Amino acid sequence: MYAGLSSLLLLAQEVPEDNDVVAGWMGFTVFIGLIIAVALLGWSLTRHLRKADRAAEEGAFDPSEPKRRPGARDL
Repeated sequence: MYAGLSSLLLLAQEVPEDNDVVAGWMGFTVFIGLIIAVALLGWSLTRHLRKADRAAEEGAFDPSEPKRRPGARDL
């Protein structure tokens, strides 16, 4: 029954022509939005990495005594 139903659905679907399928302005807007989002994420990552480097130079991270997280267990 399912095989007959799935083949019937495949026959009922209309396939658009190649020239009829376009992204349009909405696709362009989404693409530009994604470019802006990636640029903002890169900018934020650069800022946070600079802050971490500055904190490491000031001695905020002491490699000789690693801080333990509460609830962490030794392996």
